[in-house]
Amino acid sequence: MFEKKLENRNIPYIPSDKILRNWDKTRQEALHLLCEYEYGFLPPPPQHAAYTLLEEDLRFCAGKTVYQKYNICLTLENGSFSFTVYFVFPKNAKSSPAIVHINFRDAVPDKYMPTEEICDHGFAVVSFCYKDITSDSPDFSDGLAGLIFENGKRSSPDAPGKIALWAWAAIRVMDFLQTLPNVDHKNIAVAGHSRLGKTALLTAACDTRFSFAYSNNSGCCGDALFRGKAAGGETLRDICANDRYFYWFCENLYQYIDNESALPFDQNFLISCIAPRNAYIASAKEDIWADPASQFLCGIAASKTYQALGLKGLVCPSESLPQPGQYFHDGKIGYHIREGLHYFSRQDWLYLMSYLKKHKNE
Repeated sequence: MFEKKLENRNIPYIPSDKILRNWDKTRQEALHLLCEYEYGFLPPPPQHAAYTLLEEDLRFCAGKTVYQKYNICLTLENGSFSFTVYFVFPKNAKSSPAIVHINFRDAVPDKYMPTEEICDHGFAVVSFCYKDITSDSPDFSDGLAGLIFENGKRSSPDAPGKIALWAWAAIRVMDFLQTLPNVDHKNIAVAGHSRLGKTALLTAACDTRFSFAYSNNSGCCGDALFRGKAAGGETLRDICANDRYFYWFCENLYQYIDNESALPFDQNFLISCIAPRNAYIASAKEDIWADPASQFLCGIAASKTYQALGLKGLVCPSESLPQPGQYFHDGKIGYHIREGLHYFSRQDWLYLMSYLKKHKNE
């Protein structure tokens, strides 16, 4: 049934023979396509990085955890840029798996981040507010964007949009985590909701040090297929036209508005670029805009890449589209769907942590 649905949508795939011949090279080629025509190419790494502890609370969450606030200061070609990260970890753990949460706010805890419960499950969580990197607006003269683009003007049609800049910052957080001995470096996930779920997927596609990527309700240009979108599902016109969120992406993407079938890829390429590592897609029944069916089928389509590598992709025991309360955690691509609306809920975190524990790298 799923194969027929994908066939009807005319979904493109990364050729299996190229995957088998040289996956590293093929993955880079697929990622290049995604950057050239959708997200833009990320800026180069900084020339230098410095990390300064600003605050520490040894009694956080009833004394079970340690809270730390850091400043990350980066030297780039055109000047320096800094932003704040918040790191909370279980106090008595020698080394904890960590989740990098690209968040909408800088609150710890936050309505999208139950910090105490995350640490109770044995995870450290490091978060930052995406607007501390650059504004969620067409203004390319502020924050990181202001250092990269002269006079706030993007230099080429494949120059990075805001999602690529936020992903670049998440990669800098990974650089920071590499300096911490109390983090299990084999088990670091990146997570985000909505536009930041798109960001999390791009982050992990670009940086293989992330063992897991978690996308919560990211939908169009994230974890949902473009082709064959269900009625009510967000399209490229919805997301890019009428001065909405066009600035999230590179300018090359605009030519495909109302012509998504001409794209040289679909979003299964983005999930595929995370292989052989783990990717996780999360849906909500009433989040029609994200199009749960297209999210699920994106995972099924990306499974072809994992299968070509001899791995299990999204393992679904039935031939029916999933219903709320169902979760599939057996493969390298995880999936769940819950009741409710567009939101990063406690239930989503519990599903995610269960999956991370099941697939922990030893």
